[in-house]
Amino acid sequence: MTLASPAYAVDMMASLGQVTLDWRHKSIPATFHGQSAAEFVSRGVDLSQLQTPLLTLDLMAMTHNLKQISAWGSARGVLLSPHGTTTMAPQLWAEQLERGAWGITLANYAQMRVAHAHGIAKVLLPNTLSDPAAIAWVASVTGDDFEVVSWVDSLQSVEMLEATLTKLAATTGSVPTPLRLMVELGGAVGRTGARSIDAVLDISRAVAAATHLVLVGIGGYEGAPAHSADEAALQTVRDYLVEMLKAHKLILASGHYSEGSNLILSTGGRASFEDVASMLSTAIDSDAGGRRIDVLIRSGDYLVHDDRFHRGISHFARRGLAPFRAAMHGWARVVSQPEEGLALLDGGKRDFPFDEGLPEPQMIGPDLGSEMAELVGASIVTQYDQHSFLRFDPATTTVKVGDVVRLGLSHPCTAFDKWTLIPVLEDATEDQRVVSLVHTFF
Repeated sequence: MTLASPAYAVDMMASLGQVTLDWRHKSIPATFHGQSAAEFVSRGVDLSQLQTPLLTLDLMAMTHNLKQISAWGSARGVLLSPHGTTTMAPQLWAEQLERGAWGITLANYAQMRVAHAHGIAKVLLPNTLSDPAAIAWVASVTGDDFEVVSWVDSLQSVEMLEATLTKLAATTGSVPTPLRLMVELGGAVGRTGARSIDAVLDISRAVAAATHLVLVGIGGYEGAPAHSADEAALQTVRDYLVEMLKAHKLILASGHYSEGSNLILSTGGRASFEDVASMLSTAIDSDAGGRRIDVLIRSGDYLVHDDRFHRGISHFARRGLAPFRAAMHGWARVVSQPEEGLALLDGGKRDFPFDEGLPEPQMIGPDLGSEMAELVGASIVTQYDQHSFLRFDPATTTVKVGDVVRLGLSHPCTAFDKWTLIPVLEDATEDQRVVSLVHTFF
């Protein structure tokens, strides 16, 4: 396996270009079936040659977003371990790693196997490993070219991990690689995570006493108690970060962190980049016995961003700074006009995300790749599995059967999981050439 630096398997990424296009890839017309993904791209295909319903990515927007977050992280002295769960697209993970990401954040055993297969060198798992098969697998593959850091949030978790690895050692006759752990601090209205600093200290003490476990940091998810970006929500985030720092300092003073490891403090950071960076970075210069302390922000939505939910809570947009750009669009064709002012589109819940807001009609034209006009005063009012209901004012807007509507979308996490193959356009407006095909693995 050939590794790049930052580490991922170059040969595995290249092999995705040899995937044969066929009926599995719903945006690719049958005329291209039998070609490899690389052949398809090399032919100079553009948007007009695809079919609806369709999800596309925008290379220029993604490049802007990568530059924006990389420059911000470098200036603030914090590292990124973006949520690979957002895209489950190793090709996009590689781009994030090339821009300096520490590693990739994933959620479960299946996702870690995707990362391992593609040579991703560092994985952060902000969950507790509880499946014995997953624990054994992590212990067996951890080494110089694959590192997993996972979380614990209870004494039960620590006991279960230690017992599983002790049994594994007795069964195999070999000592498993110690699991690298972070203790998770939650909150009263949080998701997972220990609910108090005292509980965090009890857990850290238990990890330090274990034979097959080592403690390398503390983490949490500040977005659970604050799912917006108003001042009250941001103050909740700041209060949470104060507690995290307090817990970190107590663990450090208690000597529960592993003596031979650099340390990690990690939060999500999506809506509160500056607060996370400014507050947690105060720990970097603290005395850690010669160990480096890294602050990791796990936000993964920045790469693709969106036109609704994340646009509204984005730190950069709120601060009047150069905002992230929406790098995904839906394209759907009008298939019916059953009544005045209503058009039915050929894409619905099976094609576009809806959990953080319905799609936003932006442009309309006679076909894919044709000149489009702004779609003013229109909205998607509901969705069925295969249809979106477009309401518009027939006095000011003309919509015909066969027209194509470009949609702004909300929440990339639930956009990517609907597509196994996503065309990437150079630019969704000006240069609509397909410059790559992104494969997903959900």
